[in-house]
Amino acid sequence: MIQLQPKPLTDTWVNATWEEYLRFTEDPTHCKAKGYYFNGQMWMEAMGVGADHAVNNSVIHVAITLFCALKGIPLKALINCSYRKSGIREAQPDGSYFVGDRVSLAPQGSAIVDLDQAAPPDLVIEVADSSLNDDLGKKRLLYEELNVAEYWVVDVENAQIIAFAIADNGSRRIHESQVLVGLLEVMQEAIALSRQRDDSQLVAWMMTKFQES
Repeated sequence: MIQLQPKPLTDTWVNATWEEYLRFTEDPTHCKAKGYYFNGQMWMEAMGVGADHAVNNSVIHVAITLFCALKGIPLKALINCSYRKSGIREAQPDGSYFVGDRVSLAPQGSAIVDLDQAAPPDLVIEVADSSLNDDLGKKRLLYEELNVAEYWVVDVENAQIIAFAIADNGSRRIHESQVLVGLLEVMQEAIALSRQRDDSQLVAWMMTKFQES
C-alpha cells in the first residue's frame, strides 16, 4: 500500500484503498491536486498546468458554450468538478457538460457530486498534455463505468480531439458527436487555429462557422 506522507505527485496509478485515497486527497498538501480512483488504484495530478493545456481548455469551453448559445441548446458546464461513487471510483475531468433536457439533472452545491444520488454528465473532456496515454487508456475505462454518453480527449501536442461514444460499459471511436451534433469537426479546426490566432479572432471565426452550419 502507499505511504501517506506528503510528497510530490507522481502522475501515475498507485495501489490504494478507498480510505487511503480519501486521506490523501484531504491532506492540505494536495489541495490543488486532481484525484482519480478506479479498480483499487488512485491517480493524483497537479492542478497547475502549462500554457498550451490552458489555451486548449479555454478554447474547448468557449466553443461548446458559443455553439449551444447560437443553436439554442440548453447547456450546463462544470469545470474541474469531482464525480464520486463512494468506495468505488472518482473522476475529476477538465470539463463536464449536461446538455438539452438533461440540464435539469446538473448537480448543485459545494460538495463533491455523489453518483449514488446524482446523474452523470452527458459529455466529459480531458485535456491531455503529458497524460495522453492514460487519458486514452485507464481513464477512458473509468468514464465507461461512470456511464457518460461521450468522452473527448484533447491531444495538446498534436492539436486534435479524440472522441469516444460510450454505451453498455464500452466505448468506440467517433468522428461525429451525437451529444452536440455538428460541433466536433469545427472544434478540431479551432484547436489548430488557436496556435495562430488570438481569442477574439478565434471566436469570430467560430461564430461564422456555427452560423453557416
